[in-house]
Amino acid sequence: MRHLIAVLVSTTALLTTPLALAGGDAANGKNIALQKGCAGCHGVDGNSPAATWPKIAGQGEKYLVKQLMAFRDNDVNKSGRANAVMYGFVKDLSDQEISDISAYFASQQLKFGEADASSVDHGLQLYRGGDKTRGIPSCMGCHGPTGAGNPASGYPRLAGQWATYTESQLNQFKLEERRNDENRMMRDIASKMYPKDIKAVSNVIQGLHD
Repeated sequence: MRHLIAVLVSTTALLTTPLALAGGDAANGKNIALQKGCAGCHGVDGNSPAATWPKIAGQGEKYLVKQLMAFRDNDVNKSGRANAVMYGFVKDLSDQEISDISAYFASQQLKFGEADASSVDHGLQLYRGGDKTRGIPSCMGCHGPTGAGNPASGYPRLAGQWATYTESQLNQFKLEERRNDENRMMRDIASKMYPKDIKAVSNVIQGLHD
């Protein structure tokens, strides 16, 4: 029988910087998001009901803007991401509308998840300490001990993200199907991870609470 546990990661030294919005109008962003039908996959408040679609509630605005602009470009060789479904929703959005939508979802409250106990130990080891023998750095170096991310630097919040979605993104980085990571950082890390590593760390991320 499988048991779900909430992974609690504590820190005594971490100070988080308040989210600095990039000029987006959250109220207008909500109207645009409703008109565009974002709720169909991501939920009205950005808490996706399905594990194949990411939770974007509380995500850093800077990060969301970058991803939406990449989807609008729809050229993996140029902007690093391509997705036919997302392109259909964002292709006609202006920069300001993207900023507004991003501000809205960034302002929403994330609903946290739980991790499967079966691979927590291995996942936590990778998240906290990486694997020096294979040149894999700790995830928390950029994303923080609790997965809160670094909004000012554009490093995304990971805490509470669906394991299925995180696993899919790490595999996309590994296969270089996604290339919008700064200085190839995520591609280089994912290329050194075994499938069991990706599954374990994705599971832990789902259970992180910031």
